[in-house]
Amino acid sequence: MYAVRAISCNSSSPLKQGQGHNFCLGGRRDQRNGLIFSSSWRPKDSSINSNSNSSANYYYKANTNTNTSSNSSKEDVVVNNGKSNSSSSIIDVTAVVTIRKKFKEKINELIEHQWELFLNGIGQGISIQLVSQHLDPITNSGKIVQSFVRGWLPKQAKASHIVEYTANLKLPSDFGHPAAILITNLNAKEFYLLEIVIHGFPPAPIFFPANTWIHSRNQNPQTRIIFTNHTYLPSQTPPGIKDLRREDMLSIRGTGKGHRNYHDRVYDYDIYNDLGNTDKDDDLARPILGTQERPYPRRCKTGRHPTKKDPLSESRIEKPHLFYVPRDETFEEVKQKSFAAGRLKALFHNLLPSIAATLSSSDIPFTCFSDIDKLYNDGFLLKDDDQKVVGHPLFDKMMKQVTSVSERLLKYDIPAVIKRDRFAWLRDNEFARQTLAGVNPVNIKLLTEFPILSKLDPDEYGPPESALTKELIEQELPGMNVDKAIEEKRLFILDYHDMLLPFVDKINSLRGRKTYASRTIFFYTKRGFLRPIAIELSLPLTSSSPHGKKVHTHGHDATTHWTWKLAKAHVCSNDAGVHQLVNHWLRTHAAMEPYILATHRQLSPMHPVYKLLHPHMRYTLEINALARQNLINGGGIIEASFTPGKYAMEISSAAYKDMWRFDMEGLPADLLSRGMAVEDPSMPSGVRLVIEDYPYAADGLLIWSAIKEWVESYVHHFYEDSNSITSDIELQAWWNEIKNKGHHDKRNEPWWPKLNTREDLSGIVTNMIWVASGQHAAINFGQYPFGGYVPNRPTLMRKLIPEEVEVTTSMNRSDLSKMFP
Repeated sequence: MYAVRAISCNSSSPLKQGQGHNFCLGGRRDQRNGLIFSSSWRPKDSSINSNSNSSANYYYKANTNTNTSSNSSKEDVVVNNGKSNSSSSIIDVTAVVTIRKKFKEKINELIEHQWELFLNGIGQGISIQLVSQHLDPITNSGKIVQSFVRGWLPKQAKASHIVEYTANLKLPSDFGHPAAILITNLNAKEFYLLEIVIHGFPPAPIFFPANTWIHSRNQNPQTRIIFTNHTYLPSQTPPGIKDLRREDMLSIRGTGKGHRNYHDRVYDYDIYNDLGNTDKDDDLARPILGTQERPYPRRCKTGRHPTKKDPLSESRIEKPHLFYVPRDETFEEVKQKSFAAGRLKALFHNLLPSIAATLSSSDIPFTCFSDIDKLYNDGFLLKDDDQKVVGHPLFDKMMKQVTSVSERLLKYDIPAVIKRDRFAWLRDNEFARQTLAGVNPVNIKLLTEFPILSKLDPDEYGPPESALTKELIEQELPGMNVDKAIEEKRLFILDYHDMLLPFVDKINSLRGRKTYASRTIFFYTKRGFLRPIAIELSLPLTSSSPHGKKVHTHGHDATTHWTWKLAKAHVCSNDAGVHQLVNHWLRTHAAMEPYILATHRQLSPMHPVYKLLHPHMRYTLEINALARQNLINGGGIIEASFTPGKYAMEISSAAYKDMWRFDMEGLPADLLSRGMAVEDPSMPSGVRLVIEDYPYAADGLLIWSAIKEWVESYVHHFYEDSNSITSDIELQAWWNEIKNKGHHDKRNEPWWPKLNTREDLSGIVTNMIWVASGQHAAINFGQYPFGGYVPNRPTLMRKLIPEEVEVTTSMNRSDLSKMFP
């Protein structure tokens, strides 16, 4: 079992794996560098003369079987640059290893935990190697001391699910400051490492924050590297951990090949070729996104095998199995519970997703507004035993498709939009207010030119001129002509015409779905209120419909009264779709994913930009993976609940192609591009709002300015000048990878910012943090208050507005109200 040999080590003859049981001082780092690792070794004779001229003639007892259960004692390794260590030159330090257990453990998990306690108690569970910031002149790597976590009864922290283990280490006095820890999990299961704190170095303990899953050696023999909480630019990295810094990033980039396992920490890129599922149903075929025809940001690669019918598409897995994301990107236990409990309250497709999907597929409508009100007043309860719905026969069929949830999950708070006034959503002032202060306040623009022209191909889509003429608009203006209103910045537009018109025929061919391409004109009154004055609804030109465009305005009779409200409903439906597919999913989720992948692949955890961005990127990959599995996939909740149906992600791709620009993702740039603000150097944000009462922008600019100020001071703290930016190899690789890999289809666009100065870096990082924080919050957290009441933001429209002749000859007010979504 053991081999004992006198050895002499020097830097010119490192011992490689397979050269007998020879161990250089400091042992092998691990298999990554080809050096042998010993799980138990110690000096044979501690009385060796410390003044010996021999460079490193030591006897070590080496346990070559790392899986042994031998009861032989395991002493700590002492490394002292080829000199023996007398008691006076030894520093005793203690490593406190903090691990988080599950909050609630099953019986089998409790048994496994007891076995882990036993292994840890005898020093067979967790190995740690303390790495110095100084080089060992013999190995030319950081000095290393190894120990094992021990303790039959780990210290229980204040929280019952937190435990602390200790490991004692003996360091030579010239060991230097610890800069990294190599940790190996010898147990059969992974564990969640919160931190390691080294006690014994004056003047204060040394912290190694981890917050990471440590895989079992059975799953992956690679040792994990945990760095100190110090921040270093690449050029400032202590010599002892330079190689470790590089190794750590290489380990998570992967090779670009192979299937990903649950415990892996591999970050790599792929296209959106997993939205369809032809192996299940040919009707679930969906186009690949991330091609020249349909550009899109890249997603995290999962490595699943191709589908049987389409070798270019990736196969899917369905719940309860989850899409792969790197292990540390998965939800923690608390986040998992809160996400699962709250996700059905976000918006209509999350409000009651199975109900929405069933309604869409079975044509079971809400018969009146009272049916919708029961969602909030009476509720529809599930019994835990058979999941049978109590309260309404309409939902008996639906609930068979709903997974196990608690009873209270099917009764909802009254959404804010109807809490004070049940019919506020019907009024024009509320319709207009929501363009500035609703869940999607990012599409309204200042109208600056007239006539309004389309940029679509006139040979395919007809004349570019809008049907919104001066004469029609001026009928709605109080003593003012269009030119004067434009000059005074009083006309605004919500324009979804060019984005949606290419898809209208496709959508209207789907069963139970009807839509228009819409334009809405608003007038900003002298009293400071925004008022809708005209809506244009367009259909593609056909032989039966040579005009294709119809304008709706306020009316004074019953017919125009209701057609105006139906026109607003179609606008709200378009707005809901654009909000979800473009502003929410594309801009704050899909476009963020490449930033996250590049940050992990190209920036060390010690890099200041990594530390700045990491809190804003947490959980996004997991949320995006869940979206690909259940929301945006073929036959998923978005397709079932939103008017575009199977063409939803094609619309998102078209918006990415025609609209998305990194340099316009910052709030001031966005407001300026939409004409909602003008430049004003006297303002903290550099812009002044055209409409002062624009809550999204007014509040957002305060947040933006705070982010910008913080980022600028942070960048200036770590980077002395422009040269320190251009010479930062990790930073430059990070930005190049975002442009060329993460947003590959946009890599040649001229608007990408340069990264040569501190100002460049501050602007780039401010944009990213804004999108992940303030922008996402603005368009995410209002989903339930505004979208929770379906008529306010109908995500799915089933009928076109009837022609006036139909209304006046064959329909009455009751018929029209039933058409309302």
